[in-house]
Amino acid sequence: MSVLAPFIAGLPKAELHVHHVGSASPRIVAALAARHPDSPVPTDPEALADFFTFRDFAHFIEVYLSVVDLIRDAEDVRLLTYEVARDMVRQNIRYAELTVTPFSSVRRGIPDTAFVEAIEDARKAAEAELGVVLRWCFDIPGEAGLAAAEETARIACDLRPEGLVSFGLGGPEIGVPRPQFKPYFDRAIAAGLHSVPHAGETTGPQTIWDALTELRAERVGHGTSATRDPRLLEHLAEHRIPLEVCPTSNLATRAVEDIDRHPVREMVAAGVLVTINSDDPPMFGTDLNNEYTVAARLLDLDARGVADLAKNAVEASFLDAPGKAALTAEIDAYTASWRG
Repeated sequence: MSVLAPFIAGLPKAELHVHHVGSASPRIVAALAARHPDSPVPTDPEALADFFTFRDFAHFIEVYLSVVDLIRDAEDVRLLTYEVARDMVRQNIRYAELTVTPFSSVRRGIPDTAFVEAIEDARKAAEAELGVVLRWCFDIPGEAGLAAAEETARIACDLRPEGLVSFGLGGPEIGVPRPQFKPYFDRAIAAGLHSVPHAGETTGPQTIWDALTELRAERVGHGTSATRDPRLLEHLAEHRIPLEVCPTSNLATRAVEDIDRHPVREMVAAGVLVTINSDDPPMFGTDLNNEYTVAARLLDLDARGVADLAKNAVEASFLDAPGKAALTAEIDAYTASWRG
């Protein structure tokens, strides 16, 4: 165990890149699979470990979508959302922007209003009962094309749940160019939502440039390939555009071949605002505490350096100013009192 593990476990944290369905614990996934026996997802939590071993990114998407198919009614949605919040509390996550894909549930027959009411009910209950603040990023599943983009934009802009703060784009990047989604991001931005697309995870720097210029990205999901373009790194650093880095995810999906050669070192060295995140934690056998442990090793950080990473996430978040100040102060107080 890392000597920093106890410090990280108690550290108050924010998380900015974590997926709703992808956060389902093995216990919840197994229970849902038992309720829906026509699914290929195993009902044995131990068997899920083998099921969640990915050959490549395309296989990850295939497995991910099979889990999405387990979320079939509003009760499933509400249960999942609340239980994800409970897992976050155990890691001392105080604030999280959860990436939600309403299109995937709505096209499976859950009415859009019921879906939104379910996540909002869970969000309010989690804040009142567990003390964790959740906000939503509604994202387009890129593999589903422009029909999914239209539906996601409609739900985001017309229903506009109270917890919704941003608009994103996920799924495969190869064969799914960013510029085609510009009209939908324009609509979301006009409605007051922030732009946070995935880009440059499994493709090159041009995808990140497209996200910045066409989709007006304020943060970039992953951005793994940014280090291949010095001008891009300079642009990200100069304009304080954060990257949502997910080390274990990048290894699991083969976006990076070796964790020890993860480009996070070059990102930080270039002055880019880096945040650490878990992406789809149970699927990748990780959690946010583990991702901080991995990042601390890769970046050779002490406790104060880890605390600075935690403050990066607060700075890069869409939490309001009083909330940012309060969480930053909590991180500073915890670090000052640490006697590791």
